[in-house]
Amino acid sequence: MAAGSGPVRYERSGAAALVTIDRPERRNAIDGPTAEALHDAFRAFARDDGARALVVTGAGEEAFCAGADLKALDTLGGRLDSAEGPLGFTRLASPKPTIAAVSGWCLAGGFELALWCDLRVAAPSARFGFTERRFGVPLIDGGTQRLPRIVGTGRALDLVISGRVIDVEEAERFGLVTEVVAAGGHVGRALAMAEAIAAFPQDTLLSDRRAVLEGAGLPLVQGLALEALLGRARHGLALEGAARFAAGEGRGAEGTGI
Repeated sequence: MAAGSGPVRYERSGAAALVTIDRPERRNAIDGPTAEALHDAFRAFARDDGARALVVTGAGEEAFCAGADLKALDTLGGRLDSAEGPLGFTRLASPKPTIAAVSGWCLAGGFELALWCDLRVAAPSARFGFTERRFGVPLIDGGTQRLPRIVGTGRALDLVISGRVIDVEEAERFGLVTEVVAAGGHVGRALAMAEAIAAFPQDTLLSDRRAVLEGAGLPLVQGLALEALLGRARHGLALEGAARFAAGEGRGAEGTGI
């Protein structure tokens, strides 16, 4: 998919892939062609070894994504049972870290798309909610499963059952938003975070990320066993890293944090 063409733009920015839903006239709502383009963008990211993190955003500052395009639902009908997910890639697991850069409305399926990401950077105007509740439309892009894993069952049930829209301050208190930035700075900050993530040794970063994501649904004993299994496989890398630290690299927390 060529950068800058169609309803979704796929661009490389340093070590990051930047995917932009480009339908601002529809608050970046997703119709069938947009969902297909999002799936294509995900596949491009997954096979691009130089792209170590994915940033997902919406064009403009009014909306990240308002969910499915209600004026074009007929174009999404064939995707309801798709393995990749109705809105592009929401039923797929990313092999590398992902960040949502959110400004404005982040609603319904758009909220579920943001929940698909590992981290969420938000501008002060960001608003989150499952507004499909008022129309009797179910959540089918992962929201019922991912939100409890991020904010806990009680807060997830509040948002799922009530359909209320929360502002960025409440979202940050919930632990839903990773960081709030100045207006217009959400994409730049997400890209900076992606570059910081890309600078770390990737094998162990991806292994530890896998332990967190796969261990979340396991009993503690099984989760610890998974962590140990993945850690043992990287014992040699750990020894190399420890030797670099002993030699003076990374002292005083140098090179840490995103």
